[in-house]
Amino acid sequence: MIRVALPLALLLASCAPQASTAYPTVSVGDLNTAVGQGQVVLDVRTPAKFTEGHIASAVNLPLDQVQARAAEVPSGQPVYVICRSGARSAQASAILKKAGKDVRNVGTGMNDWIATGYPVIR
Repeated sequence: MIRVALPLALLLASCAPQASTAYPTVSVGDLNTAVGQGQVVLDVRTPAKFTEGHIASAVNLPLDQVQARAAEVPSGQPVYVICRSGARSAQASAILKKAGKDVRNVGTGMNDWIATGYPVIR
């Protein structure tokens, strides 16, 4: 067996606590409850898709702008992130979590919101 000595700094770095990049994924039912409580909802679809139908209280912040505008997202409260199916909202949630935001990814997105019969603004 060959043993390789690691530099002390590398060993210490590997033991240091790491900031969590995990965020919860919630259902549209959870989102509906949050909307009723006045929680912040970010819709990360394109402006064109947003205008085709969105949650009344949602704010449109397209995925390609999330990194640059993360400071505009409220801190100290849950922020629910939604897209069409959950893929872009997961990406946005990861970006916002790294920026220190308390995010909730809506895993099944607007597809499920609409299929469930929750209201949309067109």
